[in-house]
Amino acid sequence: MNILVTGGCGFIGSNFIIYMLGKYPDVNIVNLDLLTYAGNLENLKSLESSPRYRFARGDITDRDIVSVLASEKPQAIVNFAAESHVDRSIIDPSAFIKTNIMGVQVLLDACREFNIPRFVQISTDEVYGSLGPVGSFSESNPLEPNSPYSASKASADLLAHAYFKTYGLDVVITRCSNNYGPYQFPEKLIPLMITNALEDKVLPVYGDGLNVRDWIHVLDHCKAVDIVMRKGLPGQVYNIGGRCEYYNIDIVRLIINKLGKSESLIKFVKDRPGHDRRYCMNADKLSSSLGWEPEISFPEGIDQTIQWYLDNQKWWEGIKTGEYLKYYDTWYGDR
Repeated sequence: MNILVTGGCGFIGSNFIIYMLGKYPDVNIVNLDLLTYAGNLENLKSLESSPRYRFARGDITDRDIVSVLASEKPQAIVNFAAESHVDRSIIDPSAFIKTNIMGVQVLLDACREFNIPRFVQISTDEVYGSLGPVGSFSESNPLEPNSPYSASKASADLLAHAYFKTYGLDVVITRCSNNYGPYQFPEKLIPLMITNALEDKVLPVYGDGLNVRDWIHVLDHCKAVDIVMRKGLPGQVYNIGGRCEYYNIDIVRLIINKLGKSESLIKFVKDRPGHDRRYCMNADKLSSSLGWEPEISFPEGIDQTIQWYLDNQKWWEGIKTGEYLKYYDTWYGDR
């Protein structure tokens, strides 16, 4: 099976490629990635000599390079490529509109032109908006995004569904809850708190810290995407969730305790605009129809993740410089 993965040098995309090539000896992957700030070739260094893996640098909004790769007739395109950090989308939404909407249009058009058998759009739980204190999001919930990031992802989902309805394109959409695990860029909650704590830096926590997220290990997410890519029904949306809810502040305290640091590092900062209070995904459809279940418990997964950041200090120290520090100071400096 030949697969074109877009955004494969990012956190989830790189984990997906490593998982797929490790599990299936008959899978070949081409990875198209622009290598923006969150894309890192080091994530896939172990695959550089693999005859089943090829890297192509490029933008999913570039019709020429997308057409060249799509003309090789992969059996599926799996789109992880996205601007994905809510905070950055608040500062400047334009990159999110370009990549997350216009880029998806380019990919969908290429699927039509070259008769690609399947397009997998990797979306997010954030398209549903904020959830009340009880219940969970199902695939039938309306889309009510509250940030430029989530609005761009919801737009892409609707566009993909429109291509299914209008052109008969074989599209499936996955919407996953918050991921954690190795290779996650240290602007997201868990790697930010781990790396800041290791450096004895302030741990900035939005608002009162009582925002709730449903957590899933990235490997469980990758397994779900694999199953949906192979067995999902055309035109369907599949929620993916870890059935694992935590308050943000409890995650921060857990990390502090495991690293033997002081809670005096915690600093409650001004909440971000439009901050969703709670997410929780109902993944019963995926479980009942395709047989997927999360396998990695949060206690096991967070221990593995903390250990990975301890063992790979050079990886994240090389990231937390230059542009990263400029963004960090811009966003957190006055909070």
